[in-house]
Amino acid sequence: MEGKGTIVIILFVLYFQSFLCSSQDFDFFYFVQQWPASYCDTRQSCCYPTTGKPNEDFSIHGLWPNYNNGKWPQNCDTASSLDISQISDLKKRMEKDWVTLACPSGDGMKFWGHEWEKHGTCTSLDEHTYFESALDLKNKANLLQHLKQAGIQPGNFFTMESMKRAIKEGVGYEAYIECNVDTQGNHQIYQVYMCVDKSAKNFIECPILPRGRGCGSRVEFPSLSHHSG
Repeated sequence: MEGKGTIVIILFVLYFQSFLCSSQDFDFFYFVQQWPASYCDTRQSCCYPTTGKPNEDFSIHGLWPNYNNGKWPQNCDTASSLDISQISDLKKRMEKDWVTLACPSGDGMKFWGHEWEKHGTCTSLDEHTYFESALDLKNKANLLQHLKQAGIQPGNFFTMESMKRAIKEGVGYEAYIECNVDTQGNHQIYQVYMCVDKSAKNFIECPILPRGRGCGSRVEFPSLSHHSG
């Protein structure tokens, strides 16, 4: 029995070490922000969160660990679920900058829990650091301000080239822009992917671009002011 017990302990240690390696074994992050008006201006529409209509600004979708070969880890610790007490001091910032638009209306907890369980558990970051890092990256990127400085305001159509150029000049690194299609069939800016190093602090050039829905040469930058939610 003693020999069997020793084997069980060794197997557990090996499993734990394997988990630790897998939860930190990635090459970079995709930091993904979405444009709320484009999320809402589709056939499926949207529901504003229980905290009310969001600001007309980019909102965080997630901070996703990825490999250089285009694959990614996910759900690395099925026993880890979101503990709101760990991020209670960030809740106001998250309600403003990490908005849920899914129906029915929610308070964000389900969305944030999904992001932590699917992506956050595959990093070496604890809950608080993971969410705070994403919030800080949003402020650092400051996408809307850079677009406005280039004369790109919500409510109009612009060339994809001008939008990419404005972001690169503002942030210092190239972004990947994903589009979706509005109810009239127009391509509109939906999500912006920036690449971040493993510390979750610094933007970098993307080792590989994501496989998202492409955009035409001319895209809509819709305004949320025309949507009732």
